[in-house]
Amino acid sequence: ASRVVVASRNYADFASEATFEIKKCDLHRLEEGPSTTAVMTREEGLHYYKTMQTIRRMELKSDQLYKQKIIRGFCHLYDGQEACCVGLEVAIKPTDHVITAYRAHGFTYARGVPVREILAELTGRKGGCVKGKGGSMHMYTKNFYGGNGIVGAQVPLGAGIALACKYFGKNEVCFTLYGDGAANQGQIFETYNMAALWKLPCVFICENNRYGMGTSVERAAASTDYYKRGDFIPGLRVDGMDILCVREATKFAADYCRSGKGPILMELQTYRYHGHSMSDPGISYRTREEIQEVRSKSDPITLLKDRMVNSNLASIEELKEIDVAVRKEIEEAAQFATTDPEPPLEELGNHIYFNEPPFEVRGPNQWIRYKSVS
Repeated sequence: ASRVVVASRNYADFASEATFEIKKCDLHRLEEGPSTTAVMTREEGLHYYKTMQTIRRMELKSDQLYKQKIIRGFCHLYDGQEACCVGLEVAIKPTDHVITAYRAHGFTYARGVPVREILAELTGRKGGCVKGKGGSMHMYTKNFYGGNGIVGAQVPLGAGIALACKYFGKNEVCFTLYGDGAANQGQIFETYNMAALWKLPCVFICENNRYGMGTSVERAAASTDYYKRGDFIPGLRVDGMDILCVREATKFAADYCRSGKGPILMELQTYRYHGHSMSDPGISYRTREEIQEVRSKSDPITLLKDRMVNSNLASIEELKEIDVAVRKEIEEAAQFATTDPEPPLEELGNHIYFNEPPFEVRGPNQWIRYKSVS
């Protein structure tokens, strides 16, 4: 029935674009910040909606596969935070660089890796984006330097990528993400210092989802103003549940870095619906009511959906059709991820170095030798 309704309505009936008032960012060491109005076209809105919905469904499917013991080991889900990775990606260039922590599935998809390759990586299959050898925390693609398992360790790496951008004279920026739990790591402050001294084109982004593992930000940090933590580095505090807020703030931060002014800090105030990882039910240190309140009042997908429908950028029926198509895509990807073969043992030693001639690697015992290829 929904298809009939959509078909009977001409696309000319929809507005081509709309302007929205968005929340003002809190500023640190900045005279002015991102715009408080954002223009979104119908095409952009549909793209944002489908991308966020795909990430949401992918993470819910990952939850299901983990509970069926098809996905094993560490697994940190991103549902609730979709506006952060999608808002960031639509505001930057494909040639810009992104590095994040281990809650990386959303960024991997936003950077262009298909769902089937992400789910196959989670299940340890040959068709995974890292050939089944990286798992949940270690996914990579061009200009995306992955999930990193050591808390905060990706921040100095991100500054190194930004140094390379500056050294080679490329007009590129590195977006370096970490969580509120990692924000108290000493290496992050050392990195701030070097980045500011060398005026590196680095946007430091703290995804503040209010809990570092099972500890609330108030119990972990003397100051929860993470956007001011750079001290001498300018900062922005952004509504991380609103994709348009994230998009506009990211554009502002990218322009700031590209102008040669050095690094800038962004704090995205967001929320995760799952626990810290799949081993954490997520309700021993916060109530079900708290999670439900965020879902009902601040969900990034619902917020975008309401905006689009209320401004006549799309119909409810059209968005429901997207939902159906997304579910179908996720189911097909899950089917691939559960039937694709695991990588053979002979490939264990492959991909140790990039673009190097083959060499021998010792196998599980000293008498077995594998040839390592790039």
